[in-house]
Amino acid sequence: MSGGFKLGVISDTHGLLRPEAVSALQGVDQIIHAGDIGSLELLDELRRIAPVKVVRGNTDDEKWARSIPRTDILVLDEVRLFLIHNLADMKFDPRAEHFSAVICGHSHVPRSETRDGVLFFNPGSAGPRRFRHPVALGFLFIRGESVTGEIRIFV
Repeated sequence: MSGGFKLGVISDTHGLLRPEAVSALQGVDQIIHAGDIGSLELLDELRRIAPVKVVRGNTDDEKWARSIPRTDILVLDEVRLFLIHNLADMKFDPRAEHFSAVICGHSHVPRSETRDGVLFFNPGSAGPRRFRHPVALGFLFIRGESVTGEIRIFV
């Protein structure tokens, strides 16, 4: 696709899909949920917005979540994305495996930073507020070999 892709990235919803998140995700080409989903119904709500690629988080241990993979790969244009909930569980060098970006959650801390040519992107937590972390989600913009990230803080 020569026009590129706009992906919505959400994580750590823990069963709460805020109206602000639903509104922000309108018009994306695809949604990535980086784990700690909380319910199958939440994924169904996201699928009404756009196709969803999802990985299971450490709290997604109910029967409905067992078929959701712990890691996954998404390829769009020439960009390879590695999806995992907890970055500490990644046991390889993403640059050596030719990934353009690593999408994760778990920490509830929004972060978009490039290290050694790889974008590490955590959209933060879009669910219940925990600690003093903001409620947030993110967007990835993909065109050709380029991927950039944007964090959107709500409260």
